[in-house]
Amino acid sequence: MINQVVIVGRITNDIKTKKLKNGSTKSIISLAVPRSFENSEGNYDDDFVDCVLYDNIAKNTCEYCETGDIIGIKGRVQSREIVNKNKTNYVMEIIAEKVTFLSSNSKKKDMEV
Repeated sequence: MINQVVIVGRITNDIKTKKLKNGSTKSIISLAVPRSFENSEGNYDDDFVDCVLYDNIAKNTCEYCETGDIIGIKGRVQSREIVNKNKTNYVMEIIAEKVTFLSSNSKKKDMEV
């Protein structure tokens, strides 16, 4: 079985990193990914996908990217459960294993981590 995802989209939120108790660094970003077909009004809808980045990938993405930049992520899909007031919800997210910076609206250079 294979659990591998490649996704390309535009960053929709400010990227912030935080330190975890075990010393690693974590960032959660949301990517807007346009669908490849038009809706009934003739427009292309976007899907918003949460992606989790760790350690050097998180640090470099935070340093070199900002809202509106286009990036590619290669990673895996992971689910986790959130229990809130005796109600369990399941969240699907992409754990990034590689990030490619594809375009930038700023002076930062394109690079790959």
